[in-house]
Amino acid sequence: MQLNPGHRLGPYEILGPAGSGGMGEVYRGRDTRLNRNVAIKILPAGAAGDEMNRSRFAREAKAISALAHPNICTLFDVGSDDGVDYLVMELLEGETLAEHLRRGAMPLPTLLRHAIAIADALEKAHASGVIHRDLKPGNMMVTKSGVKLLDFGLADLRTPRDVASEVDTSPLQGERLTAAGTILGTLDFMAPEQLEGRRADERTDIFALGNVLYRMASGRAPFAGASEAAMVASILNDDPPPIRERRPEIPAALERLIFDCLRKDPAERMQSAHDVKLQLQWIAQSTQTSEGRRRAAYPWLPWAAAALAVVATIA
Repeated sequence: MQLNPGHRLGPYEILGPAGSGGMGEVYRGRDTRLNRNVAIKILPAGAAGDEMNRSRFAREAKAISALAHPNICTLFDVGSDDGVDYLVMELLEGETLAEHLRRGAMPLPTLLRHAIAIADALEKAHASGVIHRDLKPGNMMVTKSGVKLLDFGLADLRTPRDVASEVDTSPLQGERLTAAGTILGTLDFMAPEQLEGRRADERTDIFALGNVLYRMASGRAPFAGASEAAMVASILNDDPPPIRERRPEIPAALERLIFDCLRKDPAERMQSAHDVKLQLQWIAQSTQTSEGRRRAAYPWLPWAAAALAVVATIA
């Protein structure tokens, strides 16, 4: 369904297309009551009549509504107008992390700042009983105020009584494919237990987080395969290439943390986003302390570097 500028959904006016999410089309819009620009997400025409897709759309609304966090996109409203279901969210200006990573690996300070924010948001989601299940750079927006988690259309909403070891009786085909045969989630970021048909839990998101952090640190994917079957085999069996061989300046502690997030067995993996966040904060503090000591020991170094740059320019 294509909505043209000026189309109204309740009190919201469509201004133009803004992109697409995993479960819908996204438009720039304006709340005519508050005179505020917003993002409006609707179900595509082909999906609106599918009860499963409508259920996932409603689940996204419930998931986001349970989360109030500066690094999670805020939900303002939900509604339906003339058969069109829609979500109204804050309008984010920036680019997705996927777009950002097309330019290569991140500088270490930027990497750590964004990584801590993502882990903190994931901790909030898990504490609220929300398992994202589709954590990837395309579902993260880099804005001037920081990084934001998006698109909870595949989220699993759980209660405190749910146990992490609960087994999903759905076979792999049923978990990953819709009736129309399209992939649910993103294969490159799926944890081994997802590929084996077991139910996702917090540690599944931790695996995806490690996958994202690996790309932020190295500029490449941890697993590779020319086909879907080859990618599945790589995720299940291969160890990612060492990051520090490509970027020696990456702290050994950060590489070890990323690899601990990417362990095949959920029981051997980092167990919580909270623990990941604490380690990232420690690494960031240690890095800043080391940099401070280096500057104190060699206060002339920045001036020498500047002088060399001037000489090089003159030459």
